[in-house]
Amino acid sequence: MEFKKVCPEEIDAIVRIEQSGFTPEEAGSKATFIERIKNFSETFLVAVEDDEIRGFICVIRTDARYVEDWMYEAQAKPDDSGKYLNVLSVAVAPEYRGKHIGSDLLINLEKIAKKLGIDGISLTCLEDKVGFYEKNGYLNKGKSSSEHAGEIWYNMEKEL
Repeated sequence: MEFKKVCPEEIDAIVRIEQSGFTPEEAGSKATFIERIKNFSETFLVAVEDDEIRGFICVIRTDARYVEDWMYEAQAKPDDSGKYLNVLSVAVAPEYRGKHIGSDLLINLEKIAKKLGIDGISLTCLEDKVGFYEKNGYLNKGKSSSEHAGEIWYNMEKEL
């Protein structure tokens, strides 16, 4: 499995995987992902095997310790001097779930974070995903103030 920076030509696979893992209210749109690919290329990774995208992780660099709702907007821009990476999406194609691809994406993101001098990585997740992130070294910091998609989200953080 290769982990590499996303390319604009991979947009259709990214959107398909995103829509398979999130509700329509939660999932980012194609237009949003076009902007994310353009703006977050340094921290937007895909997992590729046999020329097929199996999963991805999309991340914005900011000075915010936790994910905030404005980050999900298509026009959100990273802060190249920010000390935090905020994960907006981790998604794996349904046929490849349970094969550690999500965990491997998090590990590869951490390598990039260390090279960039990042202090911590954060994300929000639904309650049923808290255990997955805890197994990957993230700490549950409690309920998030996010109102994204009308769900109850939990702040997860890994200090570096």
